[in-house]
Amino acid sequence: MAVATTVVVAFVALLHVYFMVLEMVLWDKPVGLRTFRMTQEFATASKKLAANQGLYNGFLAAGLCWGMTLGAAGRGIVVFFLCCVIIAGVYGALTVGRKILFVQALPAAAGLALLLLQ
Repeated sequence: MAVATTVVVAFVALLHVYFMVLEMVLWDKPVGLRTFRMTQEFATASKKLAANQGLYNGFLAAGLCWGMTLGAAGRGIVVFFLCCVIIAGVYGALTVGRKILFVQALPAAAGLALLLLQ
């Protein structure tokens, strides 16, 4: 992968590590409450669901990192996981809030475009 592509894909992977930590560790802490605009009561009630969601974000990050470590042989893996991120971002934007489109789907789409232009 070209340097710009590697940087963007690594950024997407890091974003998903951050999402994983927010959802699995910080969900019911002040930073999680502020980030997701929740009450403590809702966060406590939904903590297990959020942890499950966080685990999926961790898998997305792991898949992107795995593909990047394989170099050219991992191109298809990176494409697959970027597409997964884009689909999840579009779905989140349609069902939760438009901001997700820009925070999650757009960086992944940029990485995919750069990768496909190589």
